[in-house]
Formats: sequence, structure tokens, C-alpha cells
Amino acid sequence: MSSIPNHRRLEYARGYIELGLVSEAADELDAITSDARLSTDVLRVRVDLYMASKEWELVIVVAKPVCEASPADEGAWVAWAYALRELQQVTEAQDVLLRAEPLHGKTCGVLHYNLACYACLLGNLKEARRRFAKACKMNPEWKTASLDDDDLRALREDLSAG
Repeated sequence: MSSIPNHRRLEYARGYIELGLVSEAADELDAITSDARLSTDVLRVRVDLYMASKEWELVIVVAKPVCEASPADEGAWVAWAYALRELQQVTEAQDVLLRAEPLHGKTCGVLHYNLACYACLLGNLKEARRRFAKACKMNPEWKTASLDDDDLRALREDLSAG
């Protein structure tokens, strides 16, 4: 039995993820006692680990129960939707963020930015423009970030033409 408490292992795992050391982060999470592995705090860090390692299916499997248990966690919603989008399930990704919008729409610019991306990918440029404007109002840096975002390519072409 380890003398390192679970909360400390969770801190270590978060730090390793920030440093890009996903294997070390996974080792720390695996060392957490079995009775705590399914806690929302541990699952939330697993979401971050799977995002960092681009394990999209696992992000979905873990983020969904985190959102259900802790709907105030906007990052879990965004991660869940992003993983769906990475798996080319854009409509499903949009649905996830539309479910999160009543909880986080007033404060989460990335929610609107991602909804702009999804609307653009689905061919709804009017909605994409509206969402993108809302995201940029919340965080003007999205204008610069969007220049390299292929998901918004059709929107950029539309805006430059008109």
C-alpha cells in the first residue's frame, strides 16, 4: 500500500498532464485506491488525460458521466463535444453543447466558438456567424485563433466574399 494520499496523486497527475507527460499521469491515476477511482474528481482528471493523449472514445466514455454528476463543470462538456467532433460526429457534438448552453452559455466563450465550428461544418453559416460573433464578444482572441481553424474555413470564405 502506498503512503501517498489519493488527493496528492491527483495533483501529481494534473501536473504531469500540464507538462505533457501522459504516461506518468496515467501511472498516478492508476495508483489511486480503487474505492476513489470512480469519484468525479478522478474521472475529471481522466478526461484531461484522454484529451491530452487524443483518446477520443475514452474522453466520451468518461466525460459523459462527469457532466451528469457535475453539470457545472464546463470543461467536461467542452471535452465531450470536442471528442465527438474529432470522431466526425459533428451533429452529436453540437447536441452536447446545446445541452450545456443553459448552464454555461453566458460565461463560456469556447462553447460558442465550438458551436460556431460545428454549425460551419454542418453548413449553417448564418448560425456559425452568430455563434462566432458571440464567442468573439466574450473573448476577442478567438478572431485570431479562427484564422488557422479549418472547421471555420467555409465561414471565412463566406465573410471574405461578402
